[in-house]
Amino acid sequence: MRWEPLLIILLVASLSGLTILTTVVNRQYRWFALITLGYLTSLAAIVFTPLAFTGTAVYIMPPGTGRVNLTQLDLFNLGFAENILMTLPLGLLVKWLWPRLPLIGVTLFGFFVGGSIETMQYVLSHHWLINRSSDINDVLANMLGVLVGGALVALYYHFRPVRQRKLAAAQAS
Repeated sequence: MRWEPLLIILLVASLSGLTILTTVVNRQYRWFALITLGYLTSLAAIVFTPLAFTGTAVYIMPPGTGRVNLTQLDLFNLGFAENILMTLPLGLLVKWLWPRLPLIGVTLFGFFVGGSIETMQYVLSHHWLINRSSDINDVLANMLGVLVGGALVALYYHFRPVRQRKLAAAQAS
């Protein structure tokens, strides 16, 4: 019963992968879609299953309902940094797909994603006993990760034309 979320994740990922392979004709888009699917599947497996990753080891969490922390801020620990790194690719993806989306929109999207992840962890912990804690620090770290990823793409878009102008000037001389 505790592993039903993982089975659902793997089923949806498999069906999505088959759909991508059979419908996306352009090879570049197909690879991009498959890499994105791999990232999203990994993200879902990390946050919605009783598997825990400590940076060096993977272990199975015991059955339980998890904890809820809505008040104690702890922004300077390894878990906070790991959550930032976990959602940074999502920020890259969002800003890459929607380059006109302002950074405030990326930030709001990150807040929504972080809040949704923590809410789903709470619900799944009580329904399937995956023993995931719901933490305000995780919401903030997820939001910050999406924002940093979006900011990196925004910086790339900002400085890319400058680099292309310099290359064109160098080739013209």
